[in-house]
Amino acid sequence: MAGLWRSYQALMSKYPWTVQIVTAGSLVGVGDVLSQQLIERRGLAHHNVQRTAKMMSIGFFFVGPVIGSWYKVLDRLVVGGTKSAAMKKMLVDQVCFAPCFLGAFLCISGALNGLTVDQNIAKLKRDYTDALISNYYLWPPVQIANFYFIPLHHRLAVVQVVAVAWNSYLTWKANKM
Repeated sequence: MAGLWRSYQALMSKYPWTVQIVTAGSLVGVGDVLSQQLIERRGLAHHNVQRTAKMMSIGFFFVGPVIGSWYKVLDRLVVGGTKSAAMKKMLVDQVCFAPCFLGAFLCISGALNGLTVDQNIAKLKRDYTDALISNYYLWPPVQIANFYFIPLHHRLAVVQVVAVAWNSYLTWKANKM
């Protein structure tokens, strides 16, 4: 395991953007697999591989680039590694970024699932508030620790490890019709 972590760190220092995006896409996919197998109890015979591929594409092309870029912007907006700076970063992240990101994620997944605009709006009205409240239970303590203890280039990885559970919930929520 230590060797795997060292390899990850070496790749991260050489290709930070690529590794962050691949990590995000892969872990969103893992979250969807867990959602289908543990939450929805579909079994391997009824696993929807297309859905997992769609969720991975959202991870590769939306989650990874957007969150990776956001952390760079946030580090420029709120400078420093103090407890106060970590708290400010968490507040800006959770008040400004999280609501927009969550809405966009749900809309993109709805569009990829073939929902019409009206269906997507109805789904957003139904699921957004629950997802946002769940977000506020999980992410503030994670983000305070992340912003205080974790270097910028590892933040997306930390978030994505925690997000395996979150992604399981979110992909279940996004794909519940």
